[in-house]
Amino acid sequence: MRFALPGERVQFPIELRDRPNAVSFEWIPLGELAPLDSARVVAGTINAPTHPGFYRLAVVNHGGRTIVDGMTLAVMVPFSDKQGSSLNGYKIGFYRGEKWGLESERPRGFLQIAEPHAELPLSEHMTVADFLTHDAQTAWPRYAAVDGRLLDKLELVFSEIASWHGGDGRAPVDVDVHSGFRTPLHNRRVRRAAGDSRHQFGDAADIAVDANRDSRIDAKDIRLIELAVEIVERRFPDLRGGLGAYTRNGSPYAHIDARGTRARWRG
Repeated sequence: MRFALPGERVQFPIELRDRPNAVSFEWIPLGELAPLDSARVVAGTINAPTHPGFYRLAVVNHGGRTIVDGMTLAVMVPFSDKQGSSLNGYKIGFYRGEKWGLESERPRGFLQIAEPHAELPLSEHMTVADFLTHDAQTAWPRYAAVDGRLLDKLELVFSEIASWHGGDGRAPVDVDVHSGFRTPLHNRRVRRAAGDSRHQFGDAADIAVDANRDSRIDAKDIRLIELAVEIVERRFPDLRGGLGAYTRNGSPYAHIDARGTRARWRG
């Protein structure tokens, strides 16, 4: 899945066999048949739809309409649509960046999630539901911030772990996501959560993986996750970030984020 704000130009993998002037493009909302918006390719980029939602791209030519498989575009609700502490009735709270006027201290936007969209895949191992805040709000739509850089980092970590098993292939990795996005309002209620927690920005996740394949998750698995993160950050320094190991209270997990600066701790 790729992310954009309404009308923003985004990179989208398209290989055309027809002449450019022989085709046109349309954005079709997931679960619908009729297009909602047209699209134009300019210098390798394509304009996102003007309304928030989840879309597939359709290529239209003399042979009809063909949906581009394997790629979904999520058009986010801009952060500026948030009014006070809420967004369309969904309680979010306030970001420190709002008080200080710092755009870097708040998300660019939020996914607008209807109930049928919760199980949409964000990447090979992560779904939209993994980033829903675990608060008491149950009305739909709900909203979540998700950073694509975190998804890239997590998938690289899972791929690294998978490469340690299965010989020439990649053994499947089962991922338990404890926490993805947290609204600032909910974050204040989470015991021992940092006031500037990266979960509020959608670029952090608490995960557990049976990394050594012994059918249980314990401190040994968390140490292997730490090793995989270190390997990924050495290979991809632009994905460096925080790594926290939590091995107490009988439910070990690792916090991984893509904040841009290195941080390490144990909880």
